[in-house]
Amino acid sequence: MSFEMDAARPSDLLILALESSCDDTGAAVVRARADGGRAQGPGEILSNIVVGQEELHAAFGGVVPEIAARAHAERLDIAAEAALREAGVALRDLSAVAATAGPGLIGGVLSGVMTAKGLALGAGLPFLGVNHLAGHALTARLTHGLAFPYPMLLASGGHCQLVAVLGPQDFRRLGGTIDDSPGEAFDKAARLLGLPQPGGPSVQRQAEAGNPETWPFPRPLLDRDGADMSFSGLKTALRRARDEVLSTRKGLSDDDVADLCASFQAAICEVLVEKSRRALAGFAAEWGRAEAFCVAGGVAANALLRAQLENLCAETGLTPCFPPLDLCTDNAAMIAWAAAERLAAGETDPLDLPARPRWPLDHAATPLLGSGRKGAKA
Repeated sequence: MSFEMDAARPSDLLILALESSCDDTGAAVVRARADGGRAQGPGEILSNIVVGQEELHAAFGGVVPEIAARAHAERLDIAAEAALREAGVALRDLSAVAATAGPGLIGGVLSGVMTAKGLALGAGLPFLGVNHLAGHALTARLTHGLAFPYPMLLASGGHCQLVAVLGPQDFRRLGGTIDDSPGEAFDKAARLLGLPQPGGPSVQRQAEAGNPETWPFPRPLLDRDGADMSFSGLKTALRRARDEVLSTRKGLSDDDVADLCASFQAAICEVLVEKSRRALAGFAAEWGRAEAFCVAGGVAANALLRAQLENLCAETGLTPCFPPLDLCTDNAAMIAWAAAERLAAGETDPLDLPARPRWPLDHAATPLLGSGRKGAKA
């Protein structure tokens, strides 16, 4: 489906977007300048509403899809109204309405897609369904106006891959996890140690007081060529270390937890940094030397990982490109920008566009071993 725009004349695009792929209900309004059939970053975030659900899932040790979907259905219209109000715009002022159309928990994704379609239909506006992972991948253009192409690490609660970002819808996978994502590993580590969810921030807080050399956890796949990763074995190693401590005493002390967290975090970061180094070499061989290395997703908020990746960039002469912390985790501003990239090129989606639980960025890449029987998640 196409959207008529005078590509020869610069114009402003105003996008309302909804995000509901997991347990955060997001709504945002973003302004982008379109010129020559392409969105010109950086964009302007006029509002970015995020309503969390931590209190709804706390008793279950993780996100319950049915509870998350119900909460999204109750909150999406309220969040959209708040985003419009904070941005100081009305529906009639918008260029389009967008929503995350996948991948994610299908109940939540469906809630967001249907709400956005209803708003678009009622206001007579174009609708765009956005790949959640593309939102993360294009955040560097929203925040820094980075030119294509560029390499990036996308590390979050459900996904982990190293990607060459060649265009708004052109991604080449350089490496990825064959099982758990690092965010999943952090969440499982927190559950094993009795820490609150989400696991990443909890493990990081405990690790600050710990010794990362206490436990020699494995660094999976570092002995193999390439940029693919594995994190499920780290979870098993952590359980064994925890059980070893418990076998010699009645419980885990604060120092035990801190040392386990520090050692676990150090292992994950070392794998991510070394695999990033290899992916950067692969990017340079294929597309030439990059100017910047971008990191996105919730795990990009980890302070140790940021510091180590900044060191990697210093070693390789690249500019580190990290989103602000509020744009690392799931948010609708990145979805609005990804929609603006497509709208600037004259693209929209039909109102029968389906919600998708799985939606890989690189359609040509062979699914990773850990992608499951239903196909690749990322």
